[in-house]
Amino acid sequence: MKEGPDIALIGSLIGDPARANMLTALMGGQALTPTELAAHAGITLQTASSHLAKLEAGGLLTQRKQGRHRYYALSEDEVGLMLESLMGFAASRGLTRHRPGPKDPALRKARVCYNHLAGDFGVRLLDSLIAARQIQVRGEDLTLTDAGRDRVEALGIDYDALRKSRRPICRTCLDWSERRSHLAGSLGEALLTLFIDKGWAKRERDSRAVRFSDKGEKAFLELFPL
Repeated sequence: MKEGPDIALIGSLIGDPARANMLTALMGGQALTPTELAAHAGITLQTASSHLAKLEAGGLLTQRKQGRHRYYALSEDEVGLMLESLMGFAASRGLTRHRPGPKDPALRKARVCYNHLAGDFGVRLLDSLIAARQIQVRGEDLTLTDAGRDRVEALGIDYDALRKSRRPICRTCLDWSERRSHLAGSLGEALLTLFIDKGWAKRERDSRAVRFSDKGEKAFLELFPL
């Protein structure tokens, strides 16, 4: 009898093109209806419902009900990290529909990766915090230093809330357009929320792109220099 984690099951769930399209549509961090996911996958609603049931049973999706409507979202951070890593692996092997990385320059510059900032700005954010010794790197592990904690609190982020979260405060996530790591974890999510709340950036409708205003981009670049 074979022992160990069943990667074949996860591989089969992700490997179906329709299911892969639905999973990547949810990488924007928003919950979508079966009808919306069916449109992303280019399949009928009935077929989409069958695929969604399999993804939910496999632990990749979670379902929420609001009135008569059902919404699906990725079940946890680890699913988003896995998908982003697979995208990076596929892109590095030339397995892309077009060219490596997002086709839209706005997506390459800044986009949502499940619940944190990705793209050029996401990589810059992590690089800047490392250069300032506010995040310490040990292999693939990231640790927020005392200086980093002071920086986080100075930005108005509740460090204690980050610490009490069941998720890591900071962790790497392989960026599939930059081919380098950006910042994930509860801190990555808190920073993206901060940028949006400050009015520096906003989500593009029906897209993973994050658009920074001129004022917001200037503030971001000054706050996270290289």
